[in-house]
Amino acid sequence: MLNRVRKFRFVPVLAFVAVAWSQGLLQNQTFEGYPAVVLSNSKLELTIMTKGSTLASVILADDSEKLNPLWNPMRMARELGRPVKFDGGAGLFVCVDGFGPVSPAERAAGLPGHGEAHTETFAVHSERQGSSTSVTLAAKLPIVQEAFTRTFRVIDGENVVYVDSELENLMGFDRPVNWAEHATIGSPFLEPGVTVVDVSGSRSQTRPYSRANFGDIERRLTSGQDFTWPMAPGLDGKLIDLRRTPEHPHFLDHAVTLLDPNRELEWVTAINPKKQLMIGYVFKRADYPWLQYWGDYPPTQKMARGMEFATQPYDVPRREAISTGKMFDTPTYRWLPAKSKIRTRFLLFYIGVPEGFNKVDDVTMKNGQIVITDRSAKKQVTLAAAEKL
Repeated sequence: MLNRVRKFRFVPVLAFVAVAWSQGLLQNQTFEGYPAVVLSNSKLELTIMTKGSTLASVILADDSEKLNPLWNPMRMARELGRPVKFDGGAGLFVCVDGFGPVSPAERAAGLPGHGEAHTETFAVHSERQGSSTSVTLAAKLPIVQEAFTRTFRVIDGENVVYVDSELENLMGFDRPVNWAEHATIGSPFLEPGVTVVDVSGSRSQTRPYSRANFGDIERRLTSGQDFTWPMAPGLDGKLIDLRRTPEHPHFLDHAVTLLDPNRELEWVTAINPKKQLMIGYVFKRADYPWLQYWGDYPPTQKMARGMEFATQPYDVPRREAISTGKMFDTPTYRWLPAKSKIRTRFLLFYIGVPEGFNKVDDVTMKNGQIVITDRSAKKQVTLAAAEKL
């Protein structure tokens, strides 16, 4: 990916953040040596990069270990003795307009893989209203001629983060767009044989691929085969439970799940039962009908697992996503009308769970609460969530 810093935006961002910090709304910090802001309430502390509007860290205020469940490739590179570089890809980052590789012509024009937004430096604004504190980040995407704005909001006493986004078409014609939330967990929260992922969907497919040599990491799933989540077909003829993180990491997995067409709100969760911690997302199916599973499980155990909810099934070039049109009778891109805006909202929650809470069967929102159910254990976790999706 191209690492392009827009210096004409970078200085005002730091100047504003310093003012906001003095007012007590934000903390001006760095994360792995890169500019970031910290947003917190009595339950959560978030670290948001000014580059990419990337959510790099979320921790529980009362967690003595201060465990960040999100993928931190910079820390992993440092621990392996490799160069540390932040290109916008970490934790929860947005892929817009684009999700996947670019064409040769797009590359020549300077367009990076996964779209421009995660490579741009954002202007930052903060606000406090009653019990709510928010950070808004905004940037223009010059190559695709779009503007992207993202707001993170927390409410006092809640374990929930509300994320509102807006994509504006600066051109005078309708255009198809590709948009994914690259939500990714990482080690040590992502633990071999321990961490499990659940999702509100079942109709799935392993990603089509050509047999390739990945060195000490190998494919274990068949190519381009339909299956019912979570039991996917393996190359050895056996079924593989994709809920579970492999006990002996040396695999690269890729699959997609169509989110339940009978639901208005979809969800995906990850639980580390040993640490009794769970992170999850809730979002509208109308915004994100697909969830891509990417499992990067190298033998170094510096692992990452994508729970990527998106407008398209796989991270592929835009020509492929748009020419595919539909998969499982569901569109593989979204329209952005001329001189118009489209908006999305999703929420993230991060909580401790009771002992024995090992699986999520359902997540619902009603009456100002999020209810998370493990039917086999006959347990529920209930969270306050004052705002609706």
